[in-house]
Amino acid sequence: MDFLEPEKQLEIIKRGTEEIITEEELLYKLKRSRSEGRPLRVKAGFDPTAPDLHLGHCVLLKKLRDFQDLGHTVIFLIGDFTAMIGDPSGRIETRPALSEQEVSENAKTYERQVFKILRRDRTEVVFNSTWLGKMSARELLELASLENVARMLEREDFRKRYTMGAPITLKEFLYPLIQAYDSVSLKSDVELGGTDQKFNILLGRDIQRHFNQEPQVAVFVPILEGLDGVRKMSKSLGNYIAIEDPPEEIFGKVMSISDTLMWRYYELLSRRSHEEIEEMRLKWHPMDAKKALAFEITAWFHGEEEAIKAQRDFEKKFSERVFPEDAREVVLQRKDGITVLDLVLLSSQRVRSRGEAKRLIEQGGVSIDGEKVTDTKALVPYRDQLKLKIGKREFVKVRFT
Repeated sequence: MDFLEPEKQLEIIKRGTEEIITEEELLYKLKRSRSEGRPLRVKAGFDPTAPDLHLGHCVLLKKLRDFQDLGHTVIFLIGDFTAMIGDPSGRIETRPALSEQEVSENAKTYERQVFKILRRDRTEVVFNSTWLGKMSARELLELASLENVARMLEREDFRKRYTMGAPITLKEFLYPLIQAYDSVSLKSDVELGGTDQKFNILLGRDIQRHFNQEPQVAVFVPILEGLDGVRKMSKSLGNYIAIEDPPEEIFGKVMSISDTLMWRYYELLSRRSHEEIEEMRLKWHPMDAKKALAFEITAWFHGEEEAIKAQRDFEKKFSERVFPEDAREVVLQRKDGITVLDLVLLSSQRVRSRGEAKRLIEQGGVSIDGEKVTDTKALVPYRDQLKLKIGKREFVKVRFT
């Protein structure tokens, strides 16, 4: 197949990544891949410790999809064997191991969910129990001899626990080693992971060298903050958006994040170009930008038709929810032909001129009973009471006599 110029591929790969070790090696591999017509083998491991994939996983999955769209092969590694040990990364206590049945059930849901993002034709789904489950005691001891305790204690999480006097089991020391051995078994050219996996992935490079393989390039993606904007997105913390959440729930959760966090989500999850996002940041109202993000993410997992329904549902509920019961009241006289422009000028305490009122209406900043009105000349319907929203913060109950 025809590959893009290696430099262009590298530019696409670098977007939204935290670090690549090393860029020079990756560019070399991309050039060789193009000259030989051989796709790179790009590995990422997922321990099936919970049944739901969420947006935090999607940062990594989206980058894997970038590699696929560039013509490369993704190795989606389900760590069914390693899950029964438990990844110690970021832990201050020993992680409870899962049973074989729990791992099996969670793994099935991963296989179902992942192809909402990845291409089936360029994905190999593998389980590391295939080779690790057959490893003999002799082979495991040989693998364990390739690393020493002092090096393991360089890991931040292990170092903290050692300093605190918290237990560290020998089994946990084996986790990075056997994860590294996965790269040997799969002959991976590139491995992707979060920044919390740096020690493990770099160890994979060392282990590959021991087995006379060219070391994989390590590509690290940032850790996505959850809905609270502070802590890592996690199901256990309840601050997550699952890719199998209903459309209206995904849309509403995205709309709940802060304006600052919204741009972080754009950077790491959106398929819009960097230039387009910067233009939105400078010119768009934050509410409109957030709706566009919520629509894009919802459509990503459920399609555009469901995203349209979810947006309509949100806007209806939002307009009903935010209109305060103690809103200021205005009483106007009934007369024929009162326009939306007249209504705003007669009711608002903030809008100072006809020009300002006209711009606000045409830009979608005025709604009557929850429905946006953009025609300044539209006639106002006479009802006992209208709920008029002007801009973001002015709410008026209008009665006619």
